[in-house]
Amino acid sequence: MTSAEHGSAQPGGHGASLPGAVDAGSPAAVDAGLLGGVRSGAATSDVAVLQALLDAEAALIVALAETGLAPATAVSDVAAAARADRFDVISIADRARSSGNPVVPLVADLTASVPERSVDFVHRGATSQDIVDTGLMLVAARVLGPMLADLDRLAARLAVLASEHRGTVMVARTLTQHAVPTTFGLKVAGWRALTLDARDRLAGVAVGLPVQLGGAGGTLAAYGDNGRRMIAAFARATGLAEPDLPWHTLRTPIADLAGALAFTAGALGKLAADVLVLARTEIGEVSEDGGGGSSAMPHKANPVRATLVAAAARQAPALAATLLGAVVAEDERPAGAWHAEWEPLRDLLRLVGGATSTAPELVDGLVVDPDRMRANLDRTAGAIMSEKAVVQLTGELGARAARSRVDQAVRRSAADGIGLRAALGMDFDDRPETYLGSAAALVDAALRRTAE
Repeated sequence: MTSAEHGSAQPGGHGASLPGAVDAGSPAAVDAGLLGGVRSGAATSDVAVLQALLDAEAALIVALAETGLAPATAVSDVAAAARADRFDVISIADRARSSGNPVVPLVADLTASVPERSVDFVHRGATSQDIVDTGLMLVAARVLGPMLADLDRLAARLAVLASEHRGTVMVARTLTQHAVPTTFGLKVAGWRALTLDARDRLAGVAVGLPVQLGGAGGTLAAYGDNGRRMIAAFARATGLAEPDLPWHTLRTPIADLAGALAFTAGALGKLAADVLVLARTEIGEVSEDGGGGSSAMPHKANPVRATLVAAAARQAPALAATLLGAVVAEDERPAGAWHAEWEPLRDLLRLVGGATSTAPELVDGLVVDPDRMRANLDRTAGAIMSEKAVVQLTGELGARAARSRVDQAVRRSAADGIGLRAALGMDFDDRPETYLGSAAALVDAALRRTAE
């Protein structure tokens, strides 16, 4: 939560402001997603992060009480105070600059909000990183749940679409050119396979999101002999996993989360990229129902949902790279590496959460045009069946001679404007439906897979 997030940085320098500039403290300064088309709702907002930090502090008191280090009254006192709506998130963000993280001012405000009998137990034995790491794991857990539900929904809808178009013949394109016939069902089955791959990776990460508790130097010294018990109790109180060690500079959880999120963005980006190609005016094999309009051209119906998912997919790798770079963290607690994670992790959760919620809408509104697919198959006058011709002639002429004959026929077909079958001068079935190989069987096999 930086000062720039709530608008304190004014353009123009020297205190200048543009006409109509929004005051940082006004409700209009809240990030509404003006420049981000995909969003994961309020789950990654400043207030959501603040609440997660407060939840971590409240869970710490529960763990202290469970291990006999705090009275039950402290649990109820802190729980009553630990509500984000009771704190000034902008003030905390401003004061965080002097300490390098938001927990220091937050703990001061939380301590001031509880009865005197409980002030000595707030934040006892913990360090700021324990609370930030645990809070961000809580944010991640709260975002991953809806993400997984979205991916389950997307996989189910893709299964229906693949089944419906199991035999819908279309052009397979390689290196941008027509290759051989395939089916739209097989393409969709591929989208579903990637969706399930992403779902399985995210689910694996979600169950292992760990609590963080190590104290000042990772030894839990402030808890005496109760350190391991405190970690276990803290994990139970938060609902997060119990780690073997404090992971202040052992950033496997962040790296695994970054990798799973980036893969998910890429998997959905593949679906979006295919839709964007197939929706081009000159291809027109699919379209988005109720596509977006243009500010200048009334005839446009842009594939907006695919565009938004593709945009999220393009941003995710760089964010994940920053998080992976932070694995190189010195000492027992680092300067800079840990701090560099906060914004990219939240942005990655926000982008991927938005993409997973948009992708099912994209598939729901996808209009498939089998007639256009058929027309595109016919654009090369049968040349798309040249591989079949080579296969058919190989038994008679041998592979090299068969390829040479078909090469000549393809050139003649293009030069003379005749079909490949006429150019070959042989009995040759050039219907695309006759050269689909195992496409149907592959679709059937893919649809038997379920999420792990």
